[in-house]
Amino acid sequence: MADCHGLFQSFHEEISIGKAKKDKMMNSKNGLRSRIRKYFKENHPEYEPKFYIQGSYKMKSGIRTKDDICDLDDGVYFFREPDVAATTLQGWVWDAVNGYTDATPEHRKKCIRNIFSHDYEIDNPVYYKVDGKEYQLAVKGNGWEDSDPKAMVDWINKKKDKEGRLIRNIKYLKGWCDNKRNKMPSGLAMSILAANAKDKIVLNDRDDITLKDILNEIKKALNTKFECIVPAVPNDDLFADYDKTRKENFRTALNEFLEDAEKAIKEDNQFKASKLWRKHLGDRFPEGEDKKEDSKLRSAAAIGAITSNPWGE
Repeated sequence: MADCHGLFQSFHEEISIGKAKKDKMMNSKNGLRSRIRKYFKENHPEYEPKFYIQGSYKMKSGIRTKDDICDLDDGVYFFREPDVAATTLQGWVWDAVNGYTDATPEHRKKCIRNIFSHDYEIDNPVYYKVDGKEYQLAVKGNGWEDSDPKAMVDWINKKKDKEGRLIRNIKYLKGWCDNKRNKMPSGLAMSILAANAKDKIVLNDRDDITLKDILNEIKKALNTKFECIVPAVPNDDLFADYDKTRKENFRTALNEFLEDAEKAIKEDNQFKASKLWRKHLGDRFPEGEDKKEDSKLRSAAAIGAITSNPWGE
């Protein structure tokens, strides 16, 4: 059994957001916040914006895509009930940030997207909160919907292990989806699926074995019921609007990845094993050494694989 744990560690470093880019994103986030504060103070002083970083950046599960793009979600919160439509309030945030970059901001369904060309994107979803109500997210053309992004972050944080295995594997899955494209599930969906799967396995010291086990548990869960329920308000199913083709595309990709993951775990040549992983994770996953692994190491790995089997099997 070729040990590819070190290769996965290198892959993790390759897809993670580096310090230089993080620093630029933080500077841009702060610049956008300043513009939003200034705009509302001058134009709508009865609305005082507050902010909260959420999503993958907050959960530390963000990645750089193969196009070297990453994103940050910075929620804009108003602690009062708006006297204007949700779309209008989003539009005011659009007015505030317009001109900050050369690219025109996008007024998307659930956020205002600021595009820093060929580098990163910063999304500003808009919320309001009053006593007795859940956080309300502005949805373009549809009004408001219950949504609590902080609760989602808290849920993931409770699932984390101190060694960081869950977060690393979430990033591997997001890297897989980014490499495959073709309307693969969102990063949020893969985070939920991976966290649920993690509860059903014994995490292994090797990331290649853990990833294989997580893929297997995701497959079993989706075979039982093809859904991905958000474990926080609004508790919606992220797969609810998937048509038959999109479901089958994901099932096929998942089955093929799991099949090759199982082959890679059994492969005694690290180079050949890495080729199987690269089929799904892309060429940012490094190639291994072209040599057979020592039989003693293979025996130790086999024991590790056995102990990683899901509980109850």
